[in-house]
Amino acid sequence: MAVDQLDHPSNLRFIRLFSPLSLEEEGLQAYITYLRKVIAIRSRVDIEQLVEQSSANQNQVNFVACLTSLFKDIVLAVVENDKILHSLCGKDAIVYAICELQEECDSRGSLVLKKYLDYRKLAKLTAEVKCYKSNLLSVGVEGPDPREIELYVEEILSLTQLGEDYMEHMVSKIRGLSSVDPELGLRAMKAFRSGNFSKVAQISGYYAILEGFFMVENVRKAINIDEHVHDSLTTSMVDDVFYVLQSCCRRSLSTSNINSVIAVLGSATGTEVATALNNMDVSSEYALKLRQKIDEQCAEVFVAPADVESVNSGLSELGEVSNSFKKALNVGMEQLVATLTGRIRPVLDSVATISYELSEAEYADNEVNDPWVQQLLHSADSNVAWLQPLMTANNYDSFVHFFIDFIVKRLEVIMMQKRFRQLGGLQLDRDTRALVSHFSSMTQRTARDKFARLTQMATILNLEKVSEIPDFWGENSGPMSWRLTPDEVRRMLRLRVDFKPEPIADLKL
Repeated sequence: MAVDQLDHPSNLRFIRLFSPLSLEEEGLQAYITYLRKVIAIRSRVDIEQLVEQSSANQNQVNFVACLTSLFKDIVLAVVENDKILHSLCGKDAIVYAICELQEECDSRGSLVLKKYLDYRKLAKLTAEVKCYKSNLLSVGVEGPDPREIELYVEEILSLTQLGEDYMEHMVSKIRGLSSVDPELGLRAMKAFRSGNFSKVAQISGYYAILEGFFMVENVRKAINIDEHVHDSLTTSMVDDVFYVLQSCCRRSLSTSNINSVIAVLGSATGTEVATALNNMDVSSEYALKLRQKIDEQCAEVFVAPADVESVNSGLSELGEVSNSFKKALNVGMEQLVATLTGRIRPVLDSVATISYELSEAEYADNEVNDPWVQQLLHSADSNVAWLQPLMTANNYDSFVHFFIDFIVKRLEVIMMQKRFRQLGGLQLDRDTRALVSHFSSMTQRTARDKFARLTQMATILNLEKVSEIPDFWGENSGPMSWRLTPDEVRRMLRLRVDFKPEPIADLKL
């Protein structure tokens, strides 16, 4: 048959035979089958060339050109066959053809992208970037070359932009056709928004990681080579950092992917804020070091009381400078924490809906299906860990502790409003231990004392009876220092649904 032989003139003559026989739908199906075969064969040839080039380790394997060829073939198939399609089933035939050809695009385009991801080893590369960021403080650890990363970023952008342009063109084509069957139009729109090839957006995830790495590394480089600029009130770092951030943000906008834009903007903002906080941290430390050095040197030179007093007066100003930096640092840190904690507030608020009046079955189920702790920890990691490579060790530890303070205070308020059974108290103890363990791994400073009040709340709620409290209170508390006041202890006891109010009121604390 002409369809199998892919003879275009013969296919046109063959298709025109269907209308006189009132078999337009059959003719449409046959012609679209032919068009799909043409596109499939041409794409297969292009993909085979890609495979040959990649197998030969050629540096210039043009995946963009391969994808461009696929899109061009589909667009031309619709444009050049507009009349024959319209003659068969009107404008519906054009939309139907677009739907069918898009299925071929999904199949072939996805294969091209898979070949690209495999060739560039993007999964491995992004894993290396994440590993490098997590080991940034280790000596001798080198990350990927930012120059190579930028090449991949540009390549990913070309692929994603190509996909966006193609989809925009085809969607515009569909919308421009009037009097089309609504169900068919809906199917066509869905084909572009949920087809396999729409997963081109997945590589945007790789883009965000690589772009973030490229940006941070170049900002770090700008800081390292910072120098005074003649006839300028600022050093070279200001313009260099601004240029890097501006370039990366502009590039993210070209993806037309909101998640990528937000990720890069977040990194850009975080980089600027973290750099400013780092400057204050280091400046405060340097001011103290400078004071110490000058003090030691002056002690060897000046011995007269009046001279010593004058020197001490001058040195005190350096101490004040250091304190000013510390105060500014704390204010900046609190503002940064306030910005990021807003993102985890919904997770914390959801804890208010969790019941702690647990039966044995519910307690056992919670051990398997954690109701909220893991979700909170995941949210905390997402909003905290990315700042580690951007901050000094001291600043990052301070930031984590500010973050913990927010979480703990909110949890204390929530728990004070709940009702508990003994197993609920045991559950709270388990939850608190999980929080302590996780946050302790995020900072070099001790985090356990931050959770002391929550731990003591869990201890009280886990008692067998009210009369056990004196065994843990006052001189019987041992090494434990109670952070809860007597009134708060009574309040916690009243949260137990099985404790009567009389013995609680009679407690002597």
